[in-house]
Amino acid sequence: MSKKQGEENTEFVKEEATQTRKYIFQKNSITKIATIIVVAFLVLLLIGLYVSGVFLDTP
Repeated sequence: MSKKQGEENTEFVKEEATQTRKYIFQKNSITKIATIIVVAFLVLLLIGLYVSGVFLDTP
């Protein structure tokens, strides 16, 4: 049997100097800012869950 799909060579992080189209994240300022925003949102979500558990648990 022959292969119907070629071999994928996807990189996780693309360096700026590398000329490739197969990557998940690109190492640039937009990716860094988006990562900071997502991490900050997750931290705020965890803090909110903790605070609501502390205040709603008290009778």
